[in-house]
Amino acid sequence: MRQQRIAVSILLTSGLCIGTLASVLSLGGYRINTTPSFPLGLWQIAPLDRQVETGDTVFICLSDHADRFVEALQRGYLPSGLCPSGLAPLIKTIVAMPGQSITVHEAEVLVDGVPLAHSTILARDGDNRTMRAYTGGIVPPDHVFLHSDFVASYDSRYFGPVAAKGILGLAKPVFTFAL
Repeated sequence: MRQQRIAVSILLTSGLCIGTLASVLSLGGYRINTTPSFPLGLWQIAPLDRQVETGDTVFICLSDHADRFVEALQRGYLPSGLCPSGLAPLIKTIVAMPGQSITVHEAEVLVDGVPLAHSTILARDGDNRTMRAYTGGIVPPDHVFLHSDFVASYDSRYFGPVAAKGILGLAKPVFTFAL
């Protein structure tokens, strides 16, 4: 009986410590990335004191048209979380800004006619389910087109431009590692 109480105490104390650490990190703008789209580990949401630009890696909440992300959430492409859409903030790189042209040509993305590196569009996911790609167009005002070099990343190649108002800040690696 005494060993049971000790074990329960240890488990409760460990849970409390982990919960407290997670809360402190979250309140400090820190997030743990567990997806292969960017290096695994601890990242910080750094304040953005300027306009975003092409090449910025950002944390973003996908805020517009949350209904289009329901299937992605169900399939496990996007994690659930605390954004207004019910999703977790994503780490992505901005590759196109308002007014730029996005073309999907032979299963790759072109931005203003220039091929985007690592932009192969997959016809099927890892479970052999059909993937629907974005068909292309002009990035609307107040929107951005997002990308990750990871071939299986679920990014704007599939869901198109998203509202820039969802940008939380720049994504800064704190303690990361690549597999």
